[in-house]
Amino acid sequence: MKLLIVGGGTAGWMTASYLSKAFTDVDITLVESGVVKTVGVGEATFSTLKLFFDFLDLRESDWMPHCSAGYKMAIRFQNWTKAKTHFYHPFQRYETAGGMTAAEWWLKLRSGEPFDYSCFVTPHICDAMRSPRFLDGTVYDEDVQEYFDDGKPVPNAIIVGHKVQYPYAYHFNAAELALYLQGYATRRGVKRIVDGVTEVALDEQGSIAGVHTRESGFLTADLYVDCTGFRGLLINKALKEPFISFNDTLLNDSAIAIQVPKDVEKVGMKPYTTAHALDAGWSWNIPLYGRDGTGYVYCSQFATPDEAEREFREFLGPDAKDCEANHIRMRIGRSRDSWVKNCVAIGLSSGFVEPLESTGIFFIQHGIEELVNHFPRGAQVDPNMARSYNQTINQCIDGVRQFLTIHYCAGDRDDTPYWVAARNVPLPEELAERMRIWKARLPGIRNIYPSFHGFEAYSWSVMLLGLNYEPDTYLAALDYLDEGQAREMFAQIRRKAEFLVRSLPSQYEYLTHLRQERPALAV
Repeated sequence: MKLLIVGGGTAGWMTASYLSKAFTDVDITLVESGVVKTVGVGEATFSTLKLFFDFLDLRESDWMPHCSAGYKMAIRFQNWTKAKTHFYHPFQRYETAGGMTAAEWWLKLRSGEPFDYSCFVTPHICDAMRSPRFLDGTVYDEDVQEYFDDGKPVPNAIIVGHKVQYPYAYHFNAAELALYLQGYATRRGVKRIVDGVTEVALDEQGSIAGVHTRESGFLTADLYVDCTGFRGLLINKALKEPFISFNDTLLNDSAIAIQVPKDVEKVGMKPYTTAHALDAGWSWNIPLYGRDGTGYVYCSQFATPDEAEREFREFLGPDAKDCEANHIRMRIGRSRDSWVKNCVAIGLSSGFVEPLESTGIFFIQHGIEELVNHFPRGAQVDPNMARSYNQTINQCIDGVRQFLTIHYCAGDRDDTPYWVAARNVPLPEELAERMRIWKARLPGIRNIYPSFHGFEAYSWSVMLLGLNYEPDTYLAALDYLDEGQAREMFAQIRRKAEFLVRSLPSQYEYLTHLRQERPALAV
C-alpha cells in the first residue's frame, strides 16, 4: 500500500506521524513546498490532543520544550456581553449533588459569585496563573492521575469513546511542532520530498492518477491525503468536490495574526487562551514560552483589512509596534465530502469553522483517527467505508458549527453593527428548537447536538450561562432535594480552589522546570 500526503504543516506531519505508527507496512511519502506559509492560527488545542501524543509514545518532556509549548486549562471569554465582564470555559465537568449538576444548583442558590467561579476550580487556578501539574509531575486532578503517569499504557487512546475529561490542553508553536513531527515521522520511515506540485492528473474513472512536481517527476500512490489547507488542491480543485460555506451562520471570514515577543520570566504565562470581543469580531491570545500568538478574527463586511489591523494594533498596544501582521482570508465551512474516490482531505482542506474553540487541530486529529478506522485493506477503496467516513466527519464538523453559532446568537451585545448581525443570523430549526428548550432548562446530554462533535453538554451549558442566556427559572425538582448537600459541594469547590492556588507552581515555573529535563532534539 502506497500513500502520498500532499502538503506539510501541522496537518501533514500529524498525519504522517500517526499513520507511520499505526501502519508499519504502509509506504508513506509526504511532498511539501518549501515556500508555502503555514496559516499561523492553529496553536491552541483540545484536551484530547494528549491522546495523539500518547499514541506516538511521546511524553510532554519529549516534545513541549521543543515547541515553545504551554498548558491550556480554559478559554477566557472577555467582553462578550453588554456588561463587558469575563467568564471561563474550562476543561472541567460539573460536580453534582443529589444527582443534579452544580450549574443547576447555582441557578437556584445564587450566591452572588459568578457561575464559573462557583462551579469550577479552574477559573481560580487560571487567575493565579498556576500550572495544572505540581513540580513532581502530579496532576492537580487526582481522578485522572493514572492517565498522566509516564510510561504507563493509556487505555483507549482515541478521541471517540474516551470517557475521561483531561484537565488541560496545550498551546504550542505550530511551525515548531510540524518540524518536531517531521523528525519523528522520517525516523519511522516516512519519505519527505520538498517540491511544488504543478498539476494533479486524473485517470479515466476520475480518480487521482498522480501528481506532477517541478523537480521530482510524477508521484503516484494508492491513496492520497490532501493537506494543502484552504486551497484544497486535490479535493476541491482537482476532484471538483463542492465546498459548503457556513458564512450564513458564522460571519467571520478574515483574520490577522501577529506574533508578539514576551519576557515570560518577567510577566509569567497564562494557562488559558483568551478570546476578547472587539468591534467587528474577536481577538485571540495564545501564550507561548517566549511570545504570545495573537490574532483578530473579523467579518470583512464590517471592517476592511486596514481598518481591522488599525483596531487590532491599538488593542495590542506598543508591544506589537514592530511586529509583522499576517492577513488571512479564511474559508469557513467544509467540503461536501472529505473522502472522494482515492483522496482523503484532512485539516483545512476538509473543513474549518473559525478558531473560536480551538477546533482546527481537533478536526485534524479526528480526521486521522477516523482514517485509521476506515483504512482500505488494499489498493481499492471500499465506497461503503468512504461513505461511513464522510458521515462521521460531516456530523462532527456540523456539530461544531452549531456550537460556535450559539457563541453569537445567545449573546446580548448589540453595540456595533457586527454584533447586531452576529446575534441575528438565521438558525436551523433544530438549533432554534434547542434554544427554546434551553430557556426552560440547561443543556444536557439529551438535548444537545446528538452526534459526536467533541463538546460535552457541560460546554454548551457553560457558554449559555457565560453569555447570560439562562433558563427562566431553576428546576422544580431541586425543591425536593437536600439543599445542604449542594451548599457543601460549593464549599468543597472553594476549599479545593484555595488549596490549589496556594500549592501549585506557576505555569512559568513548571515549564521552566520541564525544559531543564528536555532531551536533545534528534535530527
